[in-house]
Amino acid sequence: MHPWSDEHFVRVQEPDARKPNQVTFNGVTEKQTGFLSYSATGNVTGAILYAYYGRMDDFKMLKDFNIVLSGRVVLVKAGKISFADKVANAARWNVSAVLIYGDTDINELYGHVHLGSGDPYSPGFPSFNHTRFAAVQSSGLPSILAQTISWKLAQRIMGSLGGHAPPSEWRDVIRLGDNDVVTVEVNNVLVEKKIHNILGVIKGLVDPDRYIILGAQRDAWGTGFAKSTVGTSVLVELARSISTMVKHRGFRPRRSIVFASWSAGDYGNVGSTEWLEGYLASLSMKAFSYISLDGVVTGSDKFNASASHLLQSLVKRTMKELSPIKEGAKMQWEANLQPMQMSDAAFPFLAFSGIPSISFRFTGTSDYPYLDTPLDTQEQLSKATSHQVSQLALAAAQVAGQMTLRLVHDYLLSFDLQGYDQLITVYTADITRKVLILQMGQSPMLPKEVTPDWLQGASGSFSRAMSDLMVFIRDSELHDPEMCREINDRLMQVERNLLSPYVSPRDSPFRHIFIGSGQHTFKAIVDQLEAFRLKSSVVDVDTFKTELALATWTLQGCANSLAGDVWSLDNEI
Repeated sequence: MHPWSDEHFVRVQEPDARKPNQVTFNGVTEKQTGFLSYSATGNVTGAILYAYYGRMDDFKMLKDFNIVLSGRVVLVKAGKISFADKVANAARWNVSAVLIYGDTDINELYGHVHLGSGDPYSPGFPSFNHTRFAAVQSSGLPSILAQTISWKLAQRIMGSLGGHAPPSEWRDVIRLGDNDVVTVEVNNVLVEKKIHNILGVIKGLVDPDRYIILGAQRDAWGTGFAKSTVGTSVLVELARSISTMVKHRGFRPRRSIVFASWSAGDYGNVGSTEWLEGYLASLSMKAFSYISLDGVVTGSDKFNASASHLLQSLVKRTMKELSPIKEGAKMQWEANLQPMQMSDAAFPFLAFSGIPSISFRFTGTSDYPYLDTPLDTQEQLSKATSHQVSQLALAAAQVAGQMTLRLVHDYLLSFDLQGYDQLITVYTADITRKVLILQMGQSPMLPKEVTPDWLQGASGSFSRAMSDLMVFIRDSELHDPEMCREINDRLMQVERNLLSPYVSPRDSPFRHIFIGSGQHTFKAIVDQLEAFRLKSSVVDVDTFKTELALATWTLQGCANSLAGDVWSLDNEI
Protein backbone atom coordinates (compact mmCIF):
# COMPACT_ATOMS: atom_id res chain seq x y z
CA MET A 1 0.00 0.00 0.00
CA HIS A 2 1.18 3.50 -0.85
CA PRO A 3 0.28 5.97 1.99
CA TRP A 4 0.23 9.76 2.01
CA SER A 5 -0.98 12.68 4.15
CA ASP A 6 -3.31 15.53 3.17
CA GLU A 7 -3.03 18.78 5.15
CA HIS A 8 -5.56 21.61 5.51
CA PHE A 9 -5.91 24.75 7.59
CA VAL A 10 -9.54 25.16 8.62
CA ARG A 11 -11.50 27.52 10.82
CA VAL A 12 -13.67 26.05 13.55
CA GLN A 13 -15.61 27.58 16.40
CA GLU A 14 -14.87 26.58 20.00
CA PRO A 15 -15.93 27.80 23.47
CA ASP A 16 -14.04 30.73 24.96
CA ALA A 17 -12.15 29.42 28.00
CA ARG A 18 -12.38 32.85 29.67
CA LYS A 19 -16.08 33.48 28.93
CA PRO A 20 -18.09 30.24 29.13
CA ASN A 21 -21.47 29.87 27.46
CA GLN A 22 -24.30 30.12 29.95
CA VAL A 23 -28.06 30.06 30.39
CA THR A 24 -30.06 32.05 32.97
CA PHE A 25 -33.52 30.88 34.03
CA ASN A 26 -35.55 32.10 37.02
CA GLY A 27 -32.61 34.15 38.24
CA VAL A 28 -30.18 31.19 38.29
CA THR A 29 -27.24 31.23 35.83
CA GLU A 30 -25.67 27.91 34.81
CA LYS A 31 -22.45 27.54 32.80
CA GLN A 32 -22.71 24.92 30.04
CA THR A 33 -19.76 22.66 29.16
CA GLY A 34 -21.25 21.34 25.92
CA PHE A 35 -21.47 23.62 22.90
CA LEU A 36 -22.53 23.91 19.26
CA SER A 37 -19.84 25.02 16.84
CA TYR A 38 -20.73 27.73 14.30
CA SER A 39 -23.55 29.20 16.42
CA ALA A 40 -24.10 32.93 16.20
CA THR A 41 -22.63 34.67 19.25
CA GLY A 42 -24.03 37.22 21.65
CA ASN A 43 -26.69 37.53 24.35
CA VAL A 44 -30.45 36.97 23.85
CA THR A 45 -33.37 37.15 26.28
CA GLY A 46 -36.79 35.81 25.38
CA ALA A 47 -39.78 33.77 26.50
CA ILE A 48 -39.04 30.02 26.41
CA LEU A 49 -41.16 27.76 24.18
CA TYR A 50 -40.97 23.98 23.93
CA ALA A 51 -40.79 22.71 20.30
CA TYR A 52 -40.27 18.92 20.72
CA TYR A 53 -37.62 17.80 18.13
CA GLY A 54 -37.53 21.09 16.26
CA ARG A 55 -38.80 19.63 12.98
CA MET A 56 -40.75 21.82 10.57
CA ASP A 57 -43.92 19.87 11.38
CA ASP A 58 -43.35 20.59 15.10
CA PHE A 59 -43.12 24.34 14.44
CA LYS A 60 -46.18 24.22 12.18
CA MET A 61 -48.11 22.52 14.98
CA LEU A 62 -47.16 25.34 17.36
CA LYS A 63 -48.29 27.85 14.74
CA ASP A 64 -51.62 26.02 14.45
CA PHE A 65 -52.07 26.70 18.19
CA ASN A 66 -51.78 30.43 17.35
CA ILE A 67 -48.59 30.64 19.40
CA VAL A 68 -46.28 33.54 18.52
CA LEU A 69 -42.86 32.15 17.53
CA SER A 70 -41.01 35.33 16.61
CA GLY A 71 -38.44 36.35 19.21
CA ARG A 72 -38.92 33.24 21.35
CA VAL A 73 -36.17 31.00 22.73
CA VAL A 74 -37.14 27.44 21.82
CA LEU A 75 -36.19 24.32 23.75
CA VAL A 76 -35.88 21.16 21.62
CA LYS A 77 -34.83 17.58 22.18
CA ALA A 78 -31.83 15.96 20.46
CA GLY A 79 -32.59 13.28 17.87
CA LYS A 80 -34.64 12.63 14.69
CA ILE A 81 -32.84 15.36 12.69
CA SER A 82 -29.43 17.03 12.92
CA PHE A 83 -28.64 19.97 15.20
CA ALA A 84 -28.11 22.11 12.08
CA ASP A 85 -31.57 21.23 10.76
CA LYS A 86 -33.18 22.10 14.11
CA VAL A 87 -31.55 25.53 14.17
CA ALA A 88 -32.27 26.22 10.50
CA ASN A 89 -35.95 25.30 11.03
CA ALA A 90 -36.16 27.61 14.05
CA ALA A 91 -34.57 30.48 12.13
CA ARG A 92 -37.28 30.21 9.45
CA TRP A 93 -39.83 31.10 12.13
CA ASN A 94 -37.80 34.11 13.40
CA VAL A 95 -36.88 32.41 16.64
CA SER A 96 -34.07 34.22 18.50
CA ALA A 97 -32.24 31.24 20.04
CA VAL A 98 -32.35 27.45 20.30
CA LEU A 99 -31.54 25.31 23.34
CA ILE A 100 -30.99 21.57 22.77
CA TYR A 101 -30.98 18.86 25.43
CA GLY A 102 -30.29 15.13 25.36
CA ASP A 103 -31.59 12.09 27.22
CA THR A 104 -31.74 11.44 30.94
CA ASP A 105 -28.09 11.03 31.98
CA ILE A 106 -26.55 13.40 29.41
CA ASN A 107 -25.18 16.66 30.76
CA GLU A 108 -22.66 17.44 28.00
CA LEU A 109 -23.77 17.49 24.37
CA TYR A 110 -21.57 18.58 21.46
CA GLY A 111 -22.07 19.22 17.76
CA HIS A 112 -22.22 21.85 15.04
CA VAL A 113 -25.02 23.88 13.45
CA HIS A 114 -23.58 24.58 9.98
CA LEU A 115 -26.22 23.52 7.45
CA GLY A 116 -23.60 22.22 5.05
CA SER A 117 -20.25 20.45 5.12
CA GLY A 118 -16.64 21.50 5.15
CA ASP A 119 -15.04 24.73 6.36
CA PRO A 120 -17.92 27.24 6.21
CA TYR A 121 -15.45 30.10 5.73
CA SER A 122 -14.17 28.75 2.41
CA PRO A 123 -17.31 27.31 0.75
CA GLY A 124 -16.48 25.61 -2.54
CA PHE A 125 -12.74 26.16 -2.05
CA PRO A 126 -10.08 24.00 -0.31
CA SER A 127 -8.48 25.29 2.89
CA PHE A 128 -4.87 24.76 1.83
CA ASN A 129 -2.07 26.66 3.58
CA HIS A 130 -1.58 30.22 2.30
CA THR A 131 -4.72 29.88 0.17
CA ARG A 132 -6.62 33.14 0.47
CA PHE A 133 -9.86 33.91 -1.29
CA ALA A 134 -12.13 36.92 -1.04
CA ALA A 135 -13.93 37.05 2.29
CA VAL A 136 -16.96 34.78 2.06
CA GLN A 137 -18.90 32.46 4.30
CA SER A 138 -21.38 29.65 3.79
CA SER A 139 -25.04 30.55 3.53
CA GLY A 140 -25.62 27.57 5.84
CA LEU A 141 -24.22 29.41 8.88
CA PRO A 142 -27.05 30.25 11.31
CA SER A 143 -28.01 33.81 12.20
CA ILE A 144 -29.39 32.86 15.63
CA LEU A 145 -27.86 31.58 18.86
CA ALA A 146 -27.69 27.85 19.55
CA GLN A 147 -26.50 26.09 22.69
CA THR A 148 -26.77 22.65 24.25
CA ILE A 149 -27.86 22.38 27.87
CA SER A 150 -27.73 19.66 30.50
CA TRP A 151 -30.65 17.32 30.99
CA LYS A 152 -31.04 18.59 34.55
CA LEU A 153 -31.44 22.18 33.41
CA ALA A 154 -33.88 21.08 30.71
CA GLN A 155 -35.98 19.30 33.34
CA ARG A 156 -35.96 22.37 35.58
CA ILE A 157 -37.14 24.57 32.70
CA MET A 158 -39.83 22.14 31.49
CA GLY A 159 -41.15 21.69 35.03
CA SER A 160 -41.79 25.44 35.32
CA LEU A 161 -43.50 26.11 31.99
CA GLY A 162 -47.02 27.48 31.75
CA GLY A 163 -49.17 28.24 28.73
CA HIS A 164 -50.75 25.82 26.24
CA ALA A 165 -50.97 22.09 26.81
CA PRO A 166 -48.82 20.20 24.27
CA PRO A 167 -50.06 17.78 21.59
CA SER A 168 -50.69 14.30 22.97
CA GLU A 169 -47.56 12.81 21.38
CA TRP A 170 -45.27 15.40 23.03
CA ARG A 171 -44.92 13.49 26.27
CA ASP A 172 -41.89 15.27 27.76
CA VAL A 173 -43.75 18.39 28.95
CA ILE A 174 -47.02 19.35 30.60
CA ARG A 175 -47.07 22.91 29.21
CA LEU A 176 -45.40 24.54 26.20
CA GLY A 177 -44.39 27.83 27.79
CA ASP A 178 -45.89 31.28 28.15
CA ASN A 179 -44.00 34.17 29.76
CA ASP A 180 -41.16 32.15 31.23
CA VAL A 181 -38.06 34.20 30.38
CA VAL A 182 -34.63 32.74 29.68
CA THR A 183 -31.33 34.40 28.77
CA VAL A 184 -28.86 32.64 26.48
CA GLU A 185 -25.24 33.77 26.20
CA VAL A 186 -22.93 32.22 23.57
CA ASN A 187 -19.29 33.32 23.53
CA ASN A 188 -17.73 30.87 21.07
CA VAL A 189 -14.58 32.02 19.29
CA LEU A 190 -13.25 31.23 15.82
CA VAL A 191 -9.85 29.50 15.68
CA GLU A 192 -7.70 28.13 12.86
CA LYS A 193 -6.51 24.53 13.09
CA LYS A 194 -4.24 22.35 11.02
CA ILE A 195 -5.84 18.99 10.22
CA HIS A 196 -4.48 15.87 8.57
CA ASN A 197 -6.30 13.33 6.44
CA ILE A 198 -4.36 10.07 6.16
CA LEU A 199 -4.81 8.03 2.96
CA GLY A 200 -3.43 4.92 1.33
CA VAL A 201 -4.00 3.13 -1.98
CA ILE A 202 -3.86 -0.44 -3.28
CA LYS A 203 -3.41 0.04 -7.02
CA GLY A 204 -5.51 -1.91 -9.51
CA LEU A 205 -4.04 -4.15 -12.20
CA VAL A 206 -6.18 -3.25 -15.25
CA ASP A 207 -7.56 0.24 -14.51
CA PRO A 208 -5.35 1.72 -11.76
CA ASP A 209 -6.70 5.22 -12.52
CA ARG A 210 -10.23 4.18 -11.55
CA TYR A 211 -10.74 3.86 -7.81
CA ILE A 212 -13.20 3.33 -5.00
CA ILE A 213 -12.73 5.20 -1.71
CA LEU A 214 -13.46 3.78 1.75
CA GLY A 215 -13.44 6.37 4.53
CA ALA A 216 -14.06 6.90 8.24
CA GLN A 217 -13.69 9.93 10.48
CA ARG A 218 -10.95 9.67 13.10
CA ASP A 219 -12.04 12.36 15.58
CA ALA A 220 -14.93 12.64 18.00
CA TRP A 221 -16.20 14.75 20.89
CA GLY A 222 -14.78 12.84 23.85
CA THR A 223 -14.33 9.05 23.63
CA GLY A 224 -16.40 8.63 20.47
CA PHE A 225 -16.48 4.84 20.53
CA ALA A 226 -19.51 4.41 18.22
CA LYS A 227 -18.90 7.68 16.37
CA SER A 228 -15.34 7.01 15.23
CA THR A 229 -13.54 4.12 16.96
CA VAL A 230 -15.60 1.30 15.43
CA GLY A 231 -15.55 2.81 11.94
CA THR A 232 -11.81 3.50 12.07
CA SER A 233 -11.18 -0.06 13.30
CA VAL A 234 -13.22 -1.48 10.41
CA LEU A 235 -11.32 0.76 7.96
CA VAL A 236 -7.91 -0.35 9.25
CA GLU A 237 -8.88 -4.04 9.29
CA LEU A 238 -10.21 -3.86 5.73
CA ALA A 239 -6.97 -2.21 4.62
CA ARG A 240 -4.93 -4.90 6.37
CA SER A 241 -7.07 -7.79 5.09
CA ILE A 242 -7.18 -6.67 1.45
CA SER A 243 -3.45 -5.87 1.50
CA THR A 244 -2.82 -9.42 2.75
CA MET A 245 -5.03 -10.84 -0.01
CA VAL A 246 -3.00 -8.95 -2.61
CA LYS A 247 0.41 -9.74 -1.13
CA HIS A 248 0.00 -13.39 -0.16
CA ARG A 249 -3.16 -14.81 -1.77
CA GLY A 250 -2.89 -13.69 -5.36
CA PHE A 251 -5.83 -11.27 -5.36
CA ARG A 252 -5.50 -8.78 -8.22
CA PRO A 253 -8.14 -6.02 -8.19
CA ARG A 254 -8.91 -4.56 -11.62
CA ARG A 255 -9.36 -1.10 -10.10
CA SER A 256 -7.66 0.73 -7.24
CA ILE A 257 -8.86 0.97 -3.63
CA VAL A 258 -8.22 4.15 -1.61
CA PHE A 259 -8.51 4.03 2.20
CA ALA A 260 -9.07 7.40 3.93
CA SER A 261 -9.00 8.41 7.59
CA TRP A 262 -10.69 11.82 7.81
CA SER A 263 -10.09 14.55 10.35
CA ALA A 264 -12.51 17.18 11.75
CA GLY A 265 -15.55 15.06 10.95
CA ASP A 266 -17.47 16.29 13.97
CA TYR A 267 -17.37 19.88 12.70
CA GLY A 268 -19.37 18.83 9.65
CA ASN A 269 -17.33 16.40 7.53
CA VAL A 270 -14.64 19.08 7.25
CA GLY A 271 -11.65 16.87 6.41
CA SER A 272 -13.36 14.88 3.67
CA THR A 273 -15.10 17.92 2.14
CA GLU A 274 -11.87 19.95 1.99
CA TRP A 275 -10.21 17.00 0.26
CA LEU A 276 -13.03 16.87 -2.29
CA GLU A 277 -12.83 20.62 -2.86
CA GLY A 278 -9.05 20.46 -3.26
CA TYR A 279 -8.94 17.61 -5.76
CA LEU A 280 -12.32 17.75 -7.52
CA ALA A 281 -10.75 18.01 -10.98
CA SER A 282 -8.47 15.04 -10.24
CA LEU A 283 -11.33 12.94 -8.91
CA SER A 284 -13.61 13.58 -11.88
CA MET A 285 -14.00 10.41 -13.97
CA LYS A 286 -11.57 8.56 -11.69
CA ALA A 287 -13.29 8.02 -8.33
CA PHE A 288 -16.34 5.88 -9.11
CA SER A 289 -17.68 5.08 -5.61
CA TYR A 290 -17.42 6.06 -1.96
CA ILE A 291 -18.31 3.87 1.04
CA SER A 292 -18.61 5.60 4.43
CA LEU A 293 -17.79 3.62 7.57
CA ASP A 294 -18.83 6.33 10.05
CA GLY A 295 -21.12 5.13 12.85
CA VAL A 296 -21.55 1.65 11.32
CA VAL A 297 -22.62 0.14 14.67
CA THR A 298 -25.09 1.86 17.02
CA GLY A 299 -27.44 -1.07 17.67
CA SER A 300 -28.22 -4.65 16.69
CA ASP A 301 -31.84 -4.76 15.50
CA LYS A 302 -31.88 -3.22 12.01
CA PHE A 303 -29.70 -2.52 8.99
CA ASN A 304 -30.21 0.97 7.56
CA ALA A 305 -28.47 2.22 4.45
CA SER A 306 -28.43 5.38 2.34
CA ALA A 307 -27.08 5.14 -1.18
CA SER A 308 -27.06 6.61 -4.66
CA HIS A 309 -29.81 5.12 -6.79
CA LEU A 310 -27.05 3.53 -8.87
CA LEU A 311 -25.90 1.46 -5.87
CA GLN A 312 -29.12 0.53 -4.07
CA SER A 313 -29.39 -2.82 -5.86
CA LEU A 314 -25.81 -3.64 -4.81
CA VAL A 315 -26.67 -2.94 -1.16
CA LYS A 316 -29.75 -5.18 -1.28
CA ARG A 317 -27.89 -7.97 -3.08
CA THR A 318 -25.00 -7.83 -0.61
CA MET A 319 -27.31 -8.14 2.40
CA LYS A 320 -29.02 -11.16 0.84
CA GLU A 321 -25.68 -12.87 0.21
CA LEU A 322 -24.28 -12.24 3.69
CA SER A 323 -25.43 -14.16 6.74
CA PRO A 324 -23.16 -13.29 9.69
CA ILE A 325 -22.86 -16.07 12.26
CA LYS A 326 -23.43 -15.58 15.98
CA GLU A 327 -23.11 -18.53 18.34
CA GLY A 328 -24.04 -21.03 15.68
CA ALA A 329 -27.11 -19.11 14.47
CA LYS A 330 -27.43 -16.93 11.38
CA MET A 331 -28.20 -13.26 11.90
CA GLN A 332 -30.45 -11.93 9.13
CA TRP A 333 -31.06 -8.26 8.33
CA GLU A 334 -33.18 -6.73 5.60
CA ALA A 335 -31.65 -3.73 3.85
CA ASN A 336 -33.76 -0.74 4.92
CA LEU A 337 -32.93 2.00 2.40
CA GLN A 338 -33.40 5.61 3.50
CA PRO A 339 -32.88 9.02 1.83
CA MET A 340 -29.38 10.41 2.38
CA GLN A 341 -29.34 13.44 4.70
CA MET A 342 -26.99 16.43 4.55
CA SER A 343 -25.45 15.38 7.88
CA ASP A 344 -24.47 11.99 6.40
CA ALA A 345 -20.71 11.53 5.94
CA ALA A 346 -21.29 10.30 2.36
CA PHE A 347 -23.48 13.27 1.38
CA PRO A 348 -20.75 15.63 0.07
CA PHE A 349 -19.30 12.84 -2.10
CA LEU A 350 -22.68 12.29 -3.73
CA ALA A 351 -24.26 15.76 -3.80
CA PHE A 352 -21.12 17.90 -4.19
CA SER A 353 -18.80 15.68 -6.24
CA GLY A 354 -21.23 13.39 -8.08
CA ILE A 355 -19.52 10.23 -6.82
CA PRO A 356 -21.99 7.33 -6.28
CA SER A 357 -21.88 6.77 -2.51
CA ILE A 358 -23.08 4.47 0.25
CA SER A 359 -23.37 4.80 4.01
CA PHE A 360 -24.83 2.11 6.24
CA ARG A 361 -25.25 1.20 9.88
CA PHE A 362 -26.47 -1.53 12.18
CA THR A 363 -28.84 0.27 14.54
CA GLY A 364 -31.42 -0.30 17.24
CA THR A 365 -35.17 0.21 17.25
CA SER A 366 -34.50 3.63 18.81
CA ASP A 367 -31.64 6.08 18.34
CA TYR A 368 -28.38 5.46 20.20
CA PRO A 369 -28.53 8.49 22.57
CA TYR A 370 -24.83 8.88 23.37
CA LEU A 371 -23.41 10.06 20.04
CA ASP A 372 -21.67 13.44 20.45
CA THR A 373 -21.41 13.04 24.22
CA PRO A 374 -18.67 11.90 26.64
CA LEU A 375 -20.83 8.83 27.33
CA ASP A 376 -20.20 7.35 23.87
CA THR A 377 -18.02 4.60 25.36
CA GLN A 378 -17.36 0.93 24.70
CA GLU A 379 -19.47 0.06 27.75
CA GLN A 380 -22.51 2.03 26.57
CA LEU A 381 -22.31 0.66 23.02
CA SER A 382 -21.95 -2.85 24.38
CA LYS A 383 -25.19 -2.39 26.35
CA ALA A 384 -26.98 -0.92 23.33
CA THR A 385 -26.01 -3.91 21.17
CA SER A 386 -26.60 -6.67 23.77
CA HIS A 387 -22.82 -7.17 23.95
CA GLN A 388 -22.49 -7.86 20.21
CA VAL A 389 -20.13 -5.03 19.20
CA SER A 390 -17.42 -7.37 17.89
CA GLN A 391 -19.83 -9.47 15.84
CA LEU A 392 -21.54 -6.39 14.41
CA ALA A 393 -18.22 -4.73 13.55
CA LEU A 394 -17.23 -7.92 11.74
CA ALA A 395 -20.56 -7.92 9.89
CA ALA A 396 -20.02 -4.26 8.91
CA ALA A 397 -16.58 -5.13 7.57
CA GLN A 398 -18.07 -8.01 5.58
CA VAL A 399 -20.74 -5.73 4.06
CA ALA A 400 -18.24 -3.01 3.10
CA GLY A 401 -15.63 -5.55 1.99
CA GLN A 402 -17.98 -7.51 -0.24
CA MET A 403 -19.33 -4.39 -1.94
CA THR A 404 -15.78 -3.11 -2.43
CA LEU A 405 -14.45 -6.35 -3.92
CA ARG A 406 -17.38 -6.60 -6.30
CA LEU A 407 -16.90 -3.00 -7.45
CA VAL A 408 -13.16 -3.39 -8.07
CA HIS A 409 -13.16 -6.95 -9.44
CA ASP A 410 -16.14 -7.38 -11.80
CA TYR A 411 -15.71 -6.55 -15.48
CA LEU A 412 -18.60 -4.09 -15.32
CA LEU A 413 -19.34 -1.74 -12.44
CA SER A 414 -22.30 -2.89 -10.33
CA PHE A 415 -24.39 0.18 -11.17
CA ASP A 416 -28.14 -0.18 -11.72
CA LEU A 417 -29.59 2.56 -13.94
CA GLN A 418 -33.19 1.50 -13.29
CA GLY A 419 -33.21 3.24 -9.90
CA TYR A 420 -32.70 6.65 -11.48
CA ASP A 421 -35.03 5.79 -14.36
CA GLN A 422 -37.82 5.11 -11.86
CA LEU A 423 -37.04 8.28 -9.87
CA ILE A 424 -37.08 10.40 -13.03
CA THR A 425 -40.40 8.85 -14.07
CA VAL A 426 -41.96 9.65 -10.68
CA TYR A 427 -40.79 13.28 -10.72
CA THR A 428 -41.91 13.74 -14.34
CA ALA A 429 -45.39 12.40 -13.58
CA ASP A 430 -45.73 14.52 -10.43
CA ILE A 431 -44.62 17.74 -12.13
CA THR A 432 -46.86 17.07 -15.15
CA ARG A 433 -49.89 16.46 -12.94
CA LYS A 434 -49.29 19.59 -10.85
CA VAL A 435 -48.75 21.81 -13.91
CA LEU A 436 -51.97 20.56 -15.53
CA ILE A 437 -53.95 21.16 -12.33
CA LEU A 438 -52.65 24.74 -12.13
CA GLN A 439 -53.62 25.32 -15.78
CA MET A 440 -57.22 24.16 -15.34
CA GLY A 441 -60.17 26.46 -14.70
CA GLN A 442 -61.18 29.89 -15.96
CA SER A 443 -58.41 31.70 -14.06
CA PRO A 444 -55.37 29.43 -14.41
CA MET A 445 -52.43 30.13 -12.13
CA LEU A 446 -49.96 28.99 -14.78
CA PRO A 447 -50.25 29.96 -18.47
CA LYS A 448 -50.33 27.29 -21.17
CA GLU A 449 -46.82 28.25 -22.25
CA VAL A 450 -45.47 26.54 -19.14
CA THR A 451 -45.30 23.01 -20.46
CA PRO A 452 -43.94 19.73 -19.08
CA ASP A 453 -43.35 18.44 -22.63
CA TRP A 454 -39.61 19.08 -22.56
CA LEU A 455 -39.29 17.26 -19.25
CA GLN A 456 -41.22 14.31 -20.61
CA GLY A 457 -38.88 14.27 -23.60
CA ALA A 458 -35.77 14.29 -21.41
CA SER A 459 -37.23 11.51 -19.26
CA GLY A 460 -37.87 9.44 -22.39
CA SER A 461 -34.33 10.14 -23.63
CA PHE A 462 -32.88 8.76 -20.39
CA SER A 463 -35.04 5.63 -20.59
CA ARG A 464 -34.07 4.99 -24.21
CA ALA A 465 -30.37 5.58 -23.51
CA MET A 466 -30.56 3.13 -20.60
CA SER A 467 -32.29 0.47 -22.71
CA ASP A 468 -29.85 0.91 -25.58
CA LEU A 469 -26.88 0.56 -23.23
CA MET A 470 -28.31 -2.64 -21.73
CA VAL A 471 -28.66 -4.10 -25.25
CA PHE A 472 -25.11 -2.97 -26.07
CA ILE A 473 -23.80 -4.70 -22.92
CA ARG A 474 -25.68 -7.88 -23.77
CA ASP A 475 -24.13 -7.98 -27.24
CA SER A 476 -20.59 -6.96 -26.21
CA GLU A 477 -17.46 -9.03 -25.54
CA LEU A 478 -16.94 -8.24 -21.86
CA HIS A 479 -13.53 -9.93 -21.73
CA ASP A 480 -12.22 -7.05 -23.86
CA PRO A 481 -10.67 -4.52 -21.38
CA GLU A 482 -11.17 -1.56 -23.73
CA MET A 483 -14.84 -2.41 -24.30
CA CYS A 484 -15.43 -2.72 -20.53
CA ARG A 485 -13.69 0.59 -19.89
CA GLU A 486 -15.87 2.33 -22.49
CA ILE A 487 -19.07 0.98 -20.91
CA ASN A 488 -17.90 1.74 -17.37
CA ASP A 489 -16.99 5.30 -18.32
CA ARG A 490 -20.53 5.86 -19.59
CA LEU A 491 -21.92 4.48 -16.34
CA MET A 492 -19.58 6.63 -14.25
CA GLN A 493 -20.71 9.82 -15.98
CA VAL A 494 -24.35 9.44 -14.90
CA GLU A 495 -23.98 10.70 -11.31
CA ARG A 496 -21.64 13.55 -12.26
CA ASN A 497 -23.92 14.70 -15.05
CA LEU A 498 -26.75 15.06 -12.54
CA LEU A 499 -24.83 17.97 -10.97
CA SER A 500 -26.37 21.17 -12.30
CA PRO A 501 -23.84 23.15 -14.36
CA TYR A 502 -25.98 26.28 -13.97
CA VAL A 503 -25.26 27.03 -10.29
CA SER A 504 -22.00 27.98 -8.59
CA PRO A 505 -20.42 25.38 -6.28
CA ARG A 506 -19.59 28.29 -3.97
CA ASP A 507 -23.19 29.48 -3.68
CA SER A 508 -24.91 26.09 -4.02
CA PRO A 509 -22.30 23.41 -3.28
CA PHE A 510 -24.78 20.53 -3.38
CA ARG A 511 -25.59 20.80 -7.09
CA HIS A 512 -27.17 17.35 -7.57
CA ILE A 513 -30.62 17.87 -9.12
CA PHE A 514 -32.16 14.98 -7.17
CA ILE A 515 -30.10 14.65 -3.97
CA GLY A 516 -28.86 18.23 -3.53
CA SER A 517 -30.41 21.36 -2.08
CA GLY A 518 -31.43 24.63 -3.72
CA GLN A 519 -33.78 26.03 -6.36
CA HIS A 520 -32.08 23.98 -9.09
CA THR A 521 -33.40 20.67 -7.71
CA PHE A 522 -36.49 18.79 -8.85
CA LYS A 523 -37.72 18.77 -5.27
CA ALA A 524 -37.66 22.57 -5.24
CA ILE A 525 -39.65 22.62 -8.50
CA VAL A 526 -42.29 20.29 -7.03
CA ASP A 527 -42.42 22.37 -3.82
CA GLN A 528 -42.86 25.57 -5.84
CA LEU A 529 -45.78 24.08 -7.76
CA GLU A 530 -47.38 23.03 -4.48
CA ALA A 531 -46.86 26.55 -3.09
CA PHE A 532 -48.58 27.96 -6.21
CA ARG A 533 -51.52 25.61 -5.64
CA LEU A 534 -51.87 26.60 -1.98
CA LYS A 535 -51.47 30.27 -2.95
CA SER A 536 -48.67 30.57 -0.39
CA SER A 537 -46.30 31.92 -3.01
CA VAL A 538 -46.59 34.57 -5.72
CA VAL A 539 -46.46 32.99 -9.17
CA ASP A 540 -43.27 34.19 -10.88
CA VAL A 541 -43.76 32.49 -14.25
CA ASP A 542 -40.46 33.55 -15.83
CA THR A 543 -38.34 32.36 -12.90
CA PHE A 544 -40.23 29.09 -12.68
CA LYS A 545 -39.88 28.47 -16.43
CA THR A 546 -36.13 29.08 -16.17
CA GLU A 547 -35.64 26.70 -13.25
CA LEU A 548 -37.71 24.00 -14.96
CA ALA A 549 -35.82 24.45 -18.24
CA LEU A 550 -32.38 24.31 -16.60
CA ALA A 551 -33.25 21.19 -14.58
CA THR A 552 -34.72 19.59 -17.71
CA TRP A 553 -31.63 20.34 -19.78
CA THR A 554 -29.36 18.97 -17.03
CA LEU A 555 -31.34 15.74 -17.23
CA GLN A 556 -31.18 15.74 -21.03
CA GLY A 557 -27.41 16.25 -20.88
CA CYS A 558 -27.13 13.23 -18.60
CA ALA A 559 -29.17 11.18 -21.07
CA ASN A 560 -26.99 12.34 -23.97
CA SER A 561 -23.83 11.36 -22.12
CA LEU A 562 -25.28 7.95 -21.28
CA ALA A 563 -26.16 7.41 -24.95
CA GLY A 564 -22.47 7.55 -25.88
CA ASP A 565 -20.89 9.23 -28.89
CA VAL A 566 -22.28 12.40 -30.39
CA TRP A 567 -23.67 10.57 -33.44
CA SER A 568 -25.72 8.33 -31.11
CA LEU A 569 -27.53 11.14 -29.30
CA ASP A 570 -31.29 11.34 -28.98
CA ASN A 571 -32.36 14.88 -29.91
CA GLU A 572 -36.10 14.23 -30.00
CA ILE A 573 -36.79 16.44 -26.99
